[in-house]
Amino acid sequence: MKYKLFLLVLVILAVGCKEKFTPKPRGFFRISFPEKKYQPINNQFPYQFDIPEYVQIVPDYQNPNHPWWINLEIPENKAEVHISYYNLQNNTNPARESLAEFMEESRELAYKHSIKANAIEERIFVNPEEKVFGTVYRIEGNAASPIQFFLTDSTRHFLRGALYIRATPDIDSLKPVIEFLERDVVQIIETTKWK
Repeated sequence: MKYKLFLLVLVILAVGCKEKFTPKPRGFFRISFPEKKYQPINNQFPYQFDIPEYVQIVPDYQNPNHPWWINLEIPENKAEVHISYYNLQNNTNPARESLAEFMEESRELAYKHSIKANAIEERIFVNPEEKVFGTVYRIEGNAASPIQFFLTDSTRHFLRGALYIRATPDIDSLKPVIEFLERDVVQIIETTKWK
């Protein structure tokens, strides 16, 4: 009887004192963001807009025939905004002759992300005072480029931009970075002027 009681107490202690193991979720590094202060880009381009002070302007070395193509690099966040520009009146590429073709190419480039995207939201942008019109594509989900846009004056200028994050697309971990950089892209769009 004592043996059964001892065995019962031992089983109760073993079951009752057993610590349950709960795996800890993977942690991510805390991301610190710099203060937003904007300044206009230099005057050497046929377009002008405001960029944050922490952005580095780098020529697009992969396209040396396009001197107005630049990358706005944000090294702290492994991100860049690629800017491409065409003068519609002096277009030397016969494969793309019209504004409609540039607009369609921009739409196609944005919708290439639909494979990974949860949704693609299009918004029209209009600034009649500066003659800047365009479309902004907000790509939600695990896409490499969460924001793309094009701007034009419909006669002479066409500018396309795309935000790229140089990291494995994981919307849960990149969401704070995307939200931080989205304001910079909006600032570029809202302050664009033609020369």
